[in-house]
Amino acid sequence: MAYVLQVDFKMDGPFGNEMAEAFSDLAKSITEEEGFIWKIWTENQNEKEAGGIYLFKTKETAEKYIEMHSKRLAGFGIPEVNAKIFAINSKLSEMTNAPI
Repeated sequence: MAYVLQVDFKMDGPFGNEMAEAFSDLAKSITEEEGFIWKIWTENQNEKEAGGIYLFKTKETAEKYIEMHSKRLAGFGIPEVNAKIFAINSKLSEMTNAPI
């Protein structure tokens, strides 16, 4: 069963195209994480928030990732990270065209 990891945090920027350019190496490194399937990057410039929705193969790999990622974000000056892990209801998700 796959698991969704929802992450958000306060961030002053960059956003949009500048974010894409600044974080391209980070994006590439995320694809190499154990159990990683995909990520949707999220941003809200007005609220100064960013984060993502991730899909991992197991709950354990999602937990391992958020532990590492929280430390990495702290190194970027982002001390508070909100993270939740959810199991996926595959049958209902397939009915609504989820990319799983």
